[in-house]
Amino acid sequence: MSGASGTPRARDARASEAHTRCTAVGFRSPPVYLDWGRCSRRVVPTAPHTATRGPVIALPRARALLATFAAAGLLLSGCAANEPGVDADYDGPSGRFNASGSSAQEAAQAAWISGYQEAYPGVTINYSPVGSGAGRANFVEGWTVYAGSDAALDEGEGPMVSCADGATALNLPVYISPIAVIFNVEGVDDLRLDPGTMAAVFNGTIGTWNDPAIAALNPDAALPDAPITVVHRSDDSGTTENFTEYLHDTAPDVWTEEPSDTYAYRFAGADGNQGNSGVVEGVRNGRNTIGYADASRAGGLSSAQILVEGEWVSFSDEAAAAAVAASPFAERADEHDLVIELDRTGPAGSYPLVLVSYMVVCSEYRDARDAAFLTDYASWVASEEGQARSAESAGSAPLAEATAERVRAAVRSIGADG
Repeated sequence: MSGASGTPRARDARASEAHTRCTAVGFRSPPVYLDWGRCSRRVVPTAPHTATRGPVIALPRARALLATFAAAGLLLSGCAANEPGVDADYDGPSGRFNASGSSAQEAAQAAWISGYQEAYPGVTINYSPVGSGAGRANFVEGWTVYAGSDAALDEGEGPMVSCADGATALNLPVYISPIAVIFNVEGVDDLRLDPGTMAAVFNGTIGTWNDPAIAALNPDAALPDAPITVVHRSDDSGTTENFTEYLHDTAPDVWTEEPSDTYAYRFAGADGNQGNSGVVEGVRNGRNTIGYADASRAGGLSSAQILVEGEWVSFSDEAAAAAVAASPFAERADEHDLVIELDRTGPAGSYPLVLVSYMVVCSEYRDARDAAFLTDYASWVASEEGQARSAESAGSAPLAEATAERVRAAVRSIGADG
């Protein structure tokens, strides 16, 4: 390399900038600052219990994708042979793509990435579970090619650096999971909470486990005369936004704050923790604790039943899917922006304390490589096999076929500038 950009001082400056910027968005050392301005690390996440299968992309589709990637300039000569673990004879698409966001999606993303890279080992996808709020910010700022988010990106937010001028963000629902109300209370294995009582516990109005309101719902439980420790998310979290939306919609007189990805209440018994895993560990390692987390991350902790249309309902994939199926799509300016307006009150037999998590992508990308990759990867995520992978590895509820087809149609609409 010649010129000032190749001097040791310039390289040190770029390395320093890479370390500062990449660490800030969740990529740990050693970050690599790619020439198109994104962070990368050679780490392929894996999920516990991920099934081992052969290539997941059918040959005709693979041939079509090879042509698409070649046209987009993503077949990098000699690159695949230099990647660790990639056969020297590999001539498929290659590239590195970074994403970040929802910690609820972490296990599902690991399953999807694993399956995709079985077919295309020259493609490296780095997903950092920094939380939905940080993931959306990283996407808007152009540090990632897509975001995982448990709350949809608002219309008009931007401009988004990776997107072409005038492009919009598309929210693609790809992951459905109940939110479990997890607890660890000495001598208590079963717990029932109606919306008003749950809201009063989580806003600090009810502060002891043997409070009359809890006792009335659980007459057979040996509730201790002990303070309640509420474990909540400390980071901006789509899980928090979904949880507080449920409380606000079902008990507005008790949970008076508007739904938010930031936990609204501060009181002596509140304990903030980072990510779903932080909440789970806080509940597990504490005493007389209660919290909320993506059910796939609940880790065997006890969970409360909720009251829906006069019936007590435990979380399940089927009950969560029933709540989503009963909910309409929101009116959005772009027909391919697929935001679901969840009905938090029913129907009977459903579990409306649920999150729908999105892949947030550009309707049109500046870089044809990004568009080619997202078109294929998101199609795989929304495919029957992709949804089966996440259900097996992450315990999520597969998309209904009608919803999955709408997602795939939205993915086919993604374009590139020029």
